[in-house]
Amino acid sequence: MTITDWPRSERPRERLLELGSGALSDAELLAVLLGTGVAGGTALDLARELLKRFRTLRALLGATQQQACETRGLGPARWSQMQAAVEIVRRNLREALDRPDVLTSPSVTREFLQARLRDLPHELFCCLLLDNRNRVISFEELFRGTIDGASVHPREVVKLALEHNAAAIILAHNHPSGVAEPSQADEMITCRLRDALGLVDIRVLDHFVIGEGDCVSFAERGLI
Repeated sequence: MTITDWPRSERPRERLLELGSGALSDAELLAVLLGTGVAGGTALDLARELLKRFRTLRALLGATQQQACETRGLGPARWSQMQAAVEIVRRNLREALDRPDVLTSPSVTREFLQARLRDLPHELFCCLLLDNRNRVISFEELFRGTIDGASVHPREVVKLALEHNAAAIILAHNHPSGVAEPSQADEMITCRLRDALGLVDIRVLDHFVIGEGDCVSFAERGLI
């Protein structure tokens, strides 16, 4: 029996059209993306098998091509489809940051930074450069390190901010370990950057540390 033989109320695509994407389970959403199953199984069967193997949707979407394609029915074409879907979400969040009112909704900034940094296997230090009305000028990836940390050079951050004529900046980096709790080194570099940027009248509004499922704000902790 194929999905088309199922009652309409049980078909993932029809359920999405009638109830909206939010009503679907992870397996159903993945089945819609995959489109078809494999011999002897539906797209939903394949989706469930993938989630059983990778445990979470996020782990599946973050898997390498080699890791994902070890599962029967998931080849380079379908892996590419999933990667394209992930990138569409990232770009949608990036466009959201271009709205003039973006910083009146801190949750949008958090979502964007988490989408960009959460699943990286290496540490990446980034910044959002803002104008004098707190509108985003640019998102820049500055320093890449290993899972042990990244070397952040205040001079380079100041230089970049001046080149973009930024009035303020939001700092962000990820912890590949998954633990978002700021380290003593994180606090020290934040103070160094705040002081260095302060000399040229550029404000540091916040520093976000991105972990597995959390995002810690220095401003909310009173550390800025």
